[in-house]
Amino acid sequence: MDLVYGFVMAGAFLLLYQSLPGNAGWIKGVSFALLIWFFRVVMSAASTWVMFQVQAQTVLYTLVTGLGEMLILGLFYGFTLKPVT
Repeated sequence: MDLVYGFVMAGAFLLLYQSLPGNAGWIKGVSFALLIWFFRVVMSAASTWVMFQVQAQTVLYTLVTGLGEMLILGLFYGFTLKPVT
């Protein structure tokens, strides 16, 4: 499942590549990472915090580790993937 998730994320990066700000691939990767972090991690953490009794430090830990994961993924995509023109 993680392999499919990786391919879907790579495909989304390539689809959005021209729309992402910046000229360098790594800047586009960071922009993509922040976008995905917000929609995937922040929204999930916010809904968990609202629906369940979870300590604030747990939610903060989720946000920080999710940001790290998305930045690594975004930089990897930015350095390795370019759309075929």
